[in-house]
Amino acid sequence: MAEDRNHPELLELVVAIARDAGDRILAIYERDFRIDSKADGSPITEADRAANQLITERLAVLPPRYPLLSEEGKLIAYGERAAWRRFWLVDPLDGTKEFTRHNGEFTVNIALIENGQPTLGVVHVPVSGVSYLACRGSGAFRQEGNGMRHAIHARDYRGGRATVVASRSHAGADLGGFLERLKAREGDYDTASLGSSLKICLVAEGRADIYPRLGPTSEWDTAAAQCVLEVAGGRLTDSEGRPLAYNKESLLNPWFLASGAGSYDWTSVMRNDR
Repeated sequence: MAEDRNHPELLELVVAIARDAGDRILAIYERDFRIDSKADGSPITEADRAANQLITERLAVLPPRYPLLSEEGKLIAYGERAAWRRFWLVDPLDGTKEFTRHNGEFTVNIALIENGQPTLGVVHVPVSGVSYLACRGSGAFRQEGNGMRHAIHARDYRGGRATVVASRSHAGADLGGFLERLKAREGDYDTASLGSSLKICLVAEGRADIYPRLGPTSEWDTAAAQCVLEVAGGRLTDSEGRPLAYNKESLLNPWFLASGAGSYDWTSVMRNDR
């Protein structure tokens, strides 16, 4: 087996893993389950653990065998992972709060990181059966629960009435300031609220123009969806316009902007430039 597997072939295997993890999550979602708290106070359920176990076991046997970093896995010291050129970055259940609220807006996120950037990404939505998937050089797609698949493309925003995606659980006062500046510049806007990495996928499939995340996230929250968005023609950058980087010493992301295609300078709205 060659050291580097063909990415489209690898993508199909990862889609199957994400969907199987989604089935395991749904089996727990449809009955009573216990909610525990992690050290940082965030919730964790048996569904997080069950999905993590399945994904970890299945990725571990895929050739070539890359190391894995998961939100629900063992914490890997930076001194060890700094040498990783390729690795899997996983959030087995992104949107645990949405899971506990039974609103369906949670996902399974699996990304392959190469040299600090996501080159393959799968975001699977267990409740709907929809998967968003992409790898560099092969396009970005939405796959329905029945297996039908079609290409997706971020739309080109050139000013005027924008559609803004907001976090369902983490809005915050800074978002209000961003929206005020956008309205002063471009007029009225539409909003959509969603949980988990679905917000980024909404931009990737051309149903929204911008998702400003002005609050804390971790690398496993964004990597898979960033790949989908960028391959679909969009951007995911920090407030200075730089693409998010992965496998940093701190796994926290800076504030970021997930935007569609085109050259509109969303960072200027963040800074209130004219």
